[in-house]
Amino acid sequence: MADGGLSRAVHARLLRRDAGVRVFGVRAGAGRLAPPATTERGLSVDESRLYLVTPPLSDGAAFAPALESALSAAPVACLRLRIAADDEALIRRVADPLREICHSHDVAIVVTDHFRMVRALGLDGVHLANPRLNLREVRKTLGADAIVGGFAGCSRHQGMMLAEAGADYVAFGPVAHSELGDGQVADENLFAWWSEMITTPVVAEGGMNIERAAIFAAHADFIAVESAVWDHAEGAAAGVRAFSALLDTV
Repeated sequence: MADGGLSRAVHARLLRRDAGVRVFGVRAGAGRLAPPATTERGLSVDESRLYLVTPPLSDGAAFAPALESALSAAPVACLRLRIAADDEALIRRVADPLREICHSHDVAIVVTDHFRMVRALGLDGVHLANPRLNLREVRKTLGADAIVGGFAGCSRHQGMMLAEAGADYVAFGPVAHSELGDGQVADENLFAWWSEMITTPVVAEGGMNIERAAIFAAHADFIAVESAVWDHAEGAAAGVRAFSALLDTV
């Protein structure tokens, strides 16, 4: 991959800002996707609004077949790695095989929080879930080419702070009630307001299933999915196809 392992095609789709167009794979106007980018090899880069999140992983090789199946089924914008423990050797074991699969499908791959590992592992960026991590400082460390996204929970204020700091996207969630967390839910109104008022792309996540995706896709640029794909009764590929088909209609 060019630029220290980062794909130019990924950058074209995920990072570049053009006048009037949100670009982390994104809609230009109401519900319309921006025109697809083209790689330096002349290959068409399919736009996608589907953002996959792994379960907490401790074995990248064991997860690789499910990922290969998922990414072969339909276009995906990004994969977020979640690592089961804060251990450098473990992060490397998880990331190495999965990075190769993602880049072979021209899919961006980011890791949760471990921004200092991004360049060493040839990843495309980081998703900041820990509010104690300073996005501006992370950007200085990784540079302009890296994807730096942030999680804002259910807080408009936190989301605006991340956007002002230069986040490439802001994620809100969870979108469904859970026994975990503080009981707050990011509702449809939050995404509707954001899509009207803020230009930074927005991701809906947390408890996402196909029924909720049909609701939140009306306002969110990206739909982040975890268990509804990996635990799909017919396999990960079927899960990706189901969400992709839905998002193509919204």
